[in-house]
Amino acid sequence: MIGVMSTKSEASYETRIRNAWAGRVSGCMLGKPVEMLSMRYGVEQLNSYLDSADALPLRNYVPFKPSLNQAVEHPEACLESISAAIPDDDINYTVISLMLIEQYGRNFTTADVGRMWLRSLPGAIVYTAEREAYIKLLEHAGMRFAYGSEPNIDLTECSDNPYNQWIGAQIRADLYGWICPGDPKAAARMAEADASLSHRTEGVYGAIVVAVAGALIGSGVPLNKVMEEAASYIPSDSECAMAVEMGLSTATDPLPNKLHDRYAGMSPVHTVNNLALVTWGLTRHHADFGAAIGDTVAAGWDTDCNGATVGGLWGLTGTEIPGHWVDQWEGRIQTSVVGCGDTTLDDLTKRTVALAG
Repeated sequence: MIGVMSTKSEASYETRIRNAWAGRVSGCMLGKPVEMLSMRYGVEQLNSYLDSADALPLRNYVPFKPSLNQAVEHPEACLESISAAIPDDDINYTVISLMLIEQYGRNFTTADVGRMWLRSLPGAIVYTAEREAYIKLLEHAGMRFAYGSEPNIDLTECSDNPYNQWIGAQIRADLYGWICPGDPKAAARMAEADASLSHRTEGVYGAIVVAVAGALIGSGVPLNKVMEEAASYIPSDSECAMAVEMGLSTATDPLPNKLHDRYAGMSPVHTVNNLALVTWGLTRHHADFGAAIGDTVAAGWDTDCNGATVGGLWGLTGTEIPGHWVDQWEGRIQTSVVGCGDTTLDDLTKRTVALAG
C-alpha cells in the first residue's frame, strides 16, 4: 500500500504522515482556546473576539486578550505562549488509535478498543458518549476484561447513550485512513469497529467518512473531490451524507452562513453539523492550509475538533505546511494518555509509518 503514495512526483509516505500529524495538532491547537467561547456564546461572539483581537481572517494562532472579557481559555495554546502542543482529547484519541493497532493489529475488534480505553485513558478525560461507554465498561466488564477476558455484557449496551450521535467517534477516526492509503474499505472497517463502542448511526457514519477520506487522499484523490467520494461509503439517505452534500454545495461561499441556518439549534458537538463544516472548510481551501483551518475554526461549533480534522486531512496530501504552525510548538506534543504523556512529532511519525508495512 505504501507504493500507492510514493511515486517520484509525490511526497513520500513518511512526509505525508508527518504532515498529517503536524496538521492535526496545529488545527487542534488553533481551535482549543476558543472552543468554549464558540459553544457557549456562538459564532457571532467568537468572531467578535477574533475581530477585536485583530485576528481576522484567522491565519495564525489565537491571541490571548483577557481584557476583551471573553471566555477564551488555555493561554498556553495561544499565540503569545505556545511552546508545546498541550493535552487535548482530539490528539489523545489519535494516539490511542496508534497504540491500539500497535498492540492488536488492523483486525482489532470493538472489544479491543474498550480494553485499550480502560488501560490507557484516564476516566477524567473522557466526555459525553465516551464517558457513558467508559462507565458501563467499568461497571460491567471489569479490569479482567481490560487485560484479555471476554466482557460480561453485550458491548452494544455501551453505545446506548444520549450522546451517540455526537462528534466523539468522528474525532477518533483519522489515523485509520492515514495507514490505509488506497484501501478505503479497510479504513472504514476500522473506523466502524472503533466508533461502535460508543456511537450509533450518524455518529458512526461521520467516523467512516473521515477515515475513508484519509485513505482516498493517500491514493491521490484531491482535497476538493475527496469528501464527495468518501460519503459514498455511508448510506446515501443518512444525515451525514446530506451534510457532506451541504458542505460541498456551499464551498464557494466565503462564509458558511447557510450551514448555520440549516443546522440552527443542533448541538455544537453533533456529528452532522460539524461534518458539514469540515467539508466546507477542506473543500473551499484545498490549496491553502492556513485558510482551511483558520476559516473552519472561525466558523464555530466544535472548533478544536474541526480544526484538527481539516488540518490532518490537509496535511496528508504531503504539501508543505507553513513553518510558523509547527515551529511554535517545536514538535513537542503532550497528551493525557497513560504511557505517552510527552512525545514528539518525530516519534509519532515513525511509529505511524511502521504500521503501514
